[in-house]
Amino acid sequence: MSELFDAGMQPERTLLAWRRTCLAIGVGGAAAARYGGTVVGVPAVVAGLLGLALAGAAYLFAARRYRRAHRHLVDRGVLAHDGLPLALLAGALVALAIAGFVTLPGLAQG
Repeated sequence: MSELFDAGMQPERTLLAWRRTCLAIGVGGAAAARYGGTVVGVPAVVAGLLGLALAGAAYLFAARRYRRAHRHLVDRGVLAHDGLPLALLAGALVALAIAGFVTLPGLAQG
């Protein structure tokens, strides 16, 4: 009978995908804070930095999730995971959307 998982490769590929996504959203947050701040001011900076912080937290929690999933697969053969990285990443996207909506009127005027 074959094993239930590919000796750690699937969780590792998932971790790498999470890292790429978090980095891309984090860069978006930094750009929103930098360029939105020059157009709108403080609200865009706050929303951009919030997006950056949430993307960073999702990055860290995704790594923790990977270690736990790998350990559970090796020890028990069962995948255990939570939705915290997904919730943090969703929060980062909401913060970036807010930064975009705050910045858009300033770009149209100037």
